[in-house]
Amino acid sequence: MATIRKTIAPGEIERQREICARIRARVTADGARPLALVDTYGCQQNEADSEKLRGYLAEMGFGFTSDEFEADVIVVNTCAVREHAEMRVLGNVGALNHTKKARPTQIIAVCGCMVQQEHMAGKIKKSYPIVDLVFGPHELWRFPELLETVMERHRRVFAAEKDDGAVAEGIPLRRDGSVKAWLSIMYGCNNFCTYCIVPYVRGRERSRLPEDVLAEARALVAAGYKDITLLGQNVNSYGKDLGGGVDFADLIRMINDIPGEFLIRFMTSHPRDATEKLFRTMAECEKCARHLHLPVQSGSDRILKRMNRHYDRAKYLAEIETARRYMPDLVVTTDIIVGFPDESEEDFEDTLSLCEEVRFDAMFTFIYSKRVGTPAASMPDPYTREDKQRRFEKLTELANRISAEKHRAYEGKTLRVLVDGETGKEPYNLSSRTNGGRLVHLQGDPALIGSFAEVKITASNTWALYGKLQPAAGGG
Repeated sequence: MATIRKTIAPGEIERQREICARIRARVTADGARPLALVDTYGCQQNEADSEKLRGYLAEMGFGFTSDEFEADVIVVNTCAVREHAEMRVLGNVGALNHTKKARPTQIIAVCGCMVQQEHMAGKIKKSYPIVDLVFGPHELWRFPELLETVMERHRRVFAAEKDDGAVAEGIPLRRDGSVKAWLSIMYGCNNFCTYCIVPYVRGRERSRLPEDVLAEARALVAAGYKDITLLGQNVNSYGKDLGGGVDFADLIRMINDIPGEFLIRFMTSHPRDATEKLFRTMAECEKCARHLHLPVQSGSDRILKRMNRHYDRAKYLAEIETARRYMPDLVVTTDIIVGFPDESEEDFEDTLSLCEEVRFDAMFTFIYSKRVGTPAASMPDPYTREDKQRRFEKLTELANRISAEKHRAYEGKTLRVLVDGETGKEPYNLSSRTNGGRLVHLQGDPALIGSFAEVKITASNTWALYGKLQPAAGGG
């Protein structure tokens, strides 16, 4: 059954901005500028959500601080993907007892995926009385309204009801930095992998209209952003709910046609829906980065089926082969879960052999984390934490070895990089990224930040490349 795509009316967003103006008059009445802190956990989509929170707060008249004792408002934007992230959030929220005691008028808000889970919202309500405001991802668009209610009524507000979510355009954004930008193209997920909480907390898939995405992309290019990452829980599903005939590959081509010098990246790409058309489009679009993050999660067909991933090992390997045929210089990265319920030694060996066969440039590896409310949480699992830790260490050792070997192969080559920041360390004081997303440390003038440069790779290790700036010449 098709998902009904819901949208928030423009008038509703305008009403939120009017509330921002009211809050601004209220909090700046004494001539002082109040301060806010937005603390973000989790994925890039959470980072993009925090840009909206900061956008609203800026319109409310707040400046920003990284010191919780200075903040008049603290917003903690949470993640629910793994237990470790939730424990970190709860520990850090608990520590805010000290700031609340020092500043009794301080407002503390907790939002994001973690509190969209009923049991976690209940835990905060019962055990963390310092928290004044709790809201899930679906309520972010009305953050000003919720905050004003806390300010006016001096009572706690909880807004994390179950919802499939809606698309809201026109929310103000405040981005950090001036080189890289996140650009959300869709929200939610329809895949329901058995281990994953995301569809339950982020709702069903809903795509932004192509014209809205393109307008934001043009504005980013005009503002000088050079590295634009398209975001979605499964970008390959983009447009399926729109019925307009524009799919993800088409969207990349449309953004590629925007005049200017910039890179297009994207994440995350699901193997279930990755197509030859996508790989061909990446190869043909000169601004599209030669980097594919394609999470395999396991190399065992039995475990992939239990995970409800909708592909098998053969399909995954065929996709990698096709992508590399179109782009021989493609950088391929992945996510892998170790210790999924009932994963046997044989299943794990299948994962190791797939990694040896594909030779990923980088692997993001995780030990399975049980998520309340997902099918995997009730699956029998005879293996101990020690078994899983041993396998995890074996996998990371393999990942590090392959990455070091891949990086060593870059030594002596000259690569085109985008200089994107300072490291704060000498002698390699600048950081940069290759077209394929490899981290390169180099020495140079900070004025280079935001520009492309030619760099000869002189050294490497498992995690990074090291290079020397070359005189400006041709491409690379």
